[in-house]
Amino acid sequence: MSDTTSDADKIRNKRLAKLGGSGPSPSSANGEPGGEGAPAPANSASASSKESANGSPVDPSPKPKINISKPSQSSPTSPAPNPFTQLGMKQDKSSKPEVNIQSGRSTPQKPQLGAEGTSRASSRQGESIEAWEDRTLSNVFRITLKPEAIHDAHGHPLRFVSEVRVDLVEQGMPIRLATSVLEQALLEAAQQVPQPLEYLLGCWKRVSKLFRGMRSGSTEDPKYIVAKEARRLCMSYCIFAVTIPDMFGQELPDENPLAKHLLVDPDNDSGICHDFLMEAIARMPEDESIKDVLVGAMEQVSRDLSKMSMNDNYKPYVQALHNFVRYPPLVDALTQSPSFLPDDLPPQDIENKTLLGPFFHLSPMQPEVAINYFSSPQTRDRAYIKNSQDALRMTLRTHQAELFDITNLIIKASKEPRERMLNWFAMVVNSNHKKRAMQVDPKTVSTDGFMVNVTIILDQLCEPFMDATFSKVDRIDVHYLRRNPRVAIRDETKINADQHTSDRFYDQHIDGTNNFISEVFFLTVAAHHYGTEAANTKLSSLQREINHMEKQLEKFESERHNYINNPNQLRMFEDALKKYRDQLEKYHCVVHATRGVLLDDLAQARSMLFMRYVIVWLLRLASGANLPKEKLHLPLPDQPPEIFACLPEYFVEDIVDNFKFITRYLPQIITTTQCQELIQICITFLRSSEYIKNPYLKSGLVTILFHGVWPQWNRSKGILGDELNGMPFALDHLLHALMKFYIEAESTGTHTQFFDKFNIRYEIFQVIRCIWSNSVYRENLATEARVNVDFFVRFVNLLLNDVTFVLDESFTAFNTINGLSKELAPSTSSSLSQQERTDKEEALQAAQGKAKSYMQLTNETVSMLKLFTDALADSFTMPEVVQRLADMLDYNLDALVGPKRKNLHVENPKEYSFDPKTLLSELVDVYLNLGGKESFRVAVARDGRSYKPNNFEAAQDVMKRYALKSPDEMTRFSTLAFQIARAKEEEEEEEQDLGEIPDEFLDPLVFTLMEDPVILPASKTTIDRSTIRSHLLSDPTDPFNRSPLKIEDVVPDEEMKGKIAEFKATKRAEKIAAREATEPMDTA
Repeated sequence: MSDTTSDADKIRNKRLAKLGGSGPSPSSANGEPGGEGAPAPANSASASSKESANGSPVDPSPKPKINISKPSQSSPTSPAPNPFTQLGMKQDKSSKPEVNIQSGRSTPQKPQLGAEGTSRASSRQGESIEAWEDRTLSNVFRITLKPEAIHDAHGHPLRFVSEVRVDLVEQGMPIRLATSVLEQALLEAAQQVPQPLEYLLGCWKRVSKLFRGMRSGSTEDPKYIVAKEARRLCMSYCIFAVTIPDMFGQELPDENPLAKHLLVDPDNDSGICHDFLMEAIARMPEDESIKDVLVGAMEQVSRDLSKMSMNDNYKPYVQALHNFVRYPPLVDALTQSPSFLPDDLPPQDIENKTLLGPFFHLSPMQPEVAINYFSSPQTRDRAYIKNSQDALRMTLRTHQAELFDITNLIIKASKEPRERMLNWFAMVVNSNHKKRAMQVDPKTVSTDGFMVNVTIILDQLCEPFMDATFSKVDRIDVHYLRRNPRVAIRDETKINADQHTSDRFYDQHIDGTNNFISEVFFLTVAAHHYGTEAANTKLSSLQREINHMEKQLEKFESERHNYINNPNQLRMFEDALKKYRDQLEKYHCVVHATRGVLLDDLAQARSMLFMRYVIVWLLRLASGANLPKEKLHLPLPDQPPEIFACLPEYFVEDIVDNFKFITRYLPQIITTTQCQELIQICITFLRSSEYIKNPYLKSGLVTILFHGVWPQWNRSKGILGDELNGMPFALDHLLHALMKFYIEAESTGTHTQFFDKFNIRYEIFQVIRCIWSNSVYRENLATEARVNVDFFVRFVNLLLNDVTFVLDESFTAFNTINGLSKELAPSTSSSLSQQERTDKEEALQAAQGKAKSYMQLTNETVSMLKLFTDALADSFTMPEVVQRLADMLDYNLDALVGPKRKNLHVENPKEYSFDPKTLLSELVDVYLNLGGKESFRVAVARDGRSYKPNNFEAAQDVMKRYALKSPDEMTRFSTLAFQIARAKEEEEEEEQDLGEIPDEFLDPLVFTLMEDPVILPASKTTIDRSTIRSHLLSDPTDPFNRSPLKIEDVVPDEEMKGKIAEFKATKRAEKIAAREATEPMDTA
């Protein structure tokens, strides 16, 4: 070889040598014929090159004869010098070198002829092996040495290889095809077609079919040897067509030419079949270029797919990857590609610039796909939307099944691909932490469709170890996060640990290796956080955005009249309005598509199956119990285990968000066993609420129970109601857990805590309503009132606070609505300016919204008060709460039937869930529930602000008019009214008897005569015990200097108590003496 040979020629020759088998003989290196055949010059590898690398002409050499002699070896399959350094290429006719076209493997010996001169191996009667070889190679490669032969017997066009014929004629050889001339014939035929690779792949299909048909025969069979050699040569030239296209007179393409053939059905002539890949794999150890070609083709397929969506013909691309990863050596090569796991790739580029990304990117949640499924969504009925969502789900399920098969094949290929696949998943979740930020820029994170697909596939990877008995739950390593985890959690908020505590804990590294189950488990938990749950959050924000845009659109359209006289401005206005409408339509489509994806019951059932494992694993970690074999005991230890406290908060958040969604939208897919585990975790972390720091997560547990008891079409108590009423764990702990969180909700620590608490308590009331018919829960409430007195009193006090507040807010809103409605009436609003009218209309809308919200809370709170007072009259008439309860009832009774009741009149009260008669009836029920207690009657009578005997009479008239109560209840209420009036008279008489009460005897907060005075240790103030106890229920400080205070810290003021007793005794004695003095002496 000349020293001036180019690097490209050197590389080409190296590839040829590898593909051909053994290297060239020494004589071939010098370009001289020798041995079994003389190879062509080194630079003959180029398809039509006549000059060396430096441009000098190639010296012509005498043309050798074609060698058709028997090989020296006796075996017909013995190896020979590599023929792929001898491409058999025709040179310029004026100085044409002689070409050795002998096969790299020995030409099979000609079969010996019998006495009759016929071949013993002929396929047709009288056909020799040479004739069979000529006919077979012609049919397989569709070539001919006969210029008159245009088509074969089946009508396929034949390519005339004229130069091979010329060579054979010049050498005086028979004009027929043989493996010895096949190499030159293939090159000449391939140069005649515009797509050599496509031609050669068709030849490969036919020669492989021929070869498969001979495998059952003897390897010594001459036909077998011919077929094998033809197959080898065909495969080599297929590789040449990809790696050395200039050999066939083709330009080097910008894209991998094999890629488009991967997209064709493998059974098609131009497709890549199983035999092709198997042969390529077999040759890969000898030639790295084959691996590069195949991996490069799949990289090209991935790049092409990254520009597509589900609106395009994407399925061949997915099928190509599916076919490709069926072969472990190819999987290993593919996962070693730089594009499989690139370094420092931004999250928004993962789905387009990694090899697997484009396949996971395909989703109907992409806006352009969503628009295709839901065109003109605002004009479609529900049936159309549902049908479109069903179609969307079917398409996505099919695609996700393909993705899972692909992922599973990669993981099962061998250890190295499995590790790289897990690293890819880890890159996806670790790069997308920003998806759960308060404000997310979609341009800086992966799309929701991509992340949902990742989550679904990871869910399926977990299925093998998620059996019903949790037999493998202990394989989930609790120390995973301290042993070189793939999942990055350092910056994540922890369940109950600050950053310093968490860092210190995770800095304590634990040796060992993580098992596959642990890897997939922790990756899947993280994927849910950044995948399906992030998509759920995005859905809510999109819906809010749509509501805002619809209001803005209505406002914009009302301004059209401002441009009606200016055509240019009107056109600009219409263009802007159209863009706004298009954007709104796109959002509607994305919302429908996202709901269609998230409401897939199959995917959600699989997700819920995984969450069962997360629940049991978390409860095992928090309690230390070997669940589910051992029972869970509450309350949990005072301090949570450090390993639990330092877990990422999303372990609980995923459960909460997942089941909030399922219990609301897909409750029918929850099984009984899953109900029990769901109830367990809700009750456990509401009962031991100190284990979880985030109040939002705890309120989410209440929401799950609330959605779970919401009536369904076939279950009056919802999906969880029956279990809550029959499950022993719930019977023992649910009520206390709900009461505890009812109290905690008073202060959640968020800026919206004042309004949050009403929503939380509304949901708690619904759960209590569901279980109240069960006598066990009523007995539990009585036990709480008897055993945990302070806990129960605080609960009742907050309940009364809520009733007082929501009733007052509701009635105030109705009063405002009434007044504004009159001002905006046509008869009175003519004098208002446009701005004044707008301001009042906005104020009216605000008052209406306020009335709707608070009235719902009012109805539920009063209803709960009715239930509780019916069951526990004694508990609600304790000194700490009875006066506040009486004052609240009197105030609202006055509002409903007193002189100002007309202020509550509004048009269409049902719109606000306002039913004055029902509300009055329930307030009267509370009066009747407590009317048998003297302390309650006295408390009502002492209410100097709102108690009015006339209100009781008016209430009786309303109830009688509308038949709100039975005759017996009417009689009881009338008797109660009389008893309260009598108590009022007695109270007034006592006040008259006491006369002027010294200030030192009056309670400094409520200004009533103290009954049980105590001294506050910090401020040294004397106050009545019931007053300070009531204060401490909502404020644990001294009301006079704000220092911390507990009821146990107060000191009885015995001296003051004695003075008050002496004062009362003196006043009574004086009253008795005065009465006796005025009575006439009995002289009888």
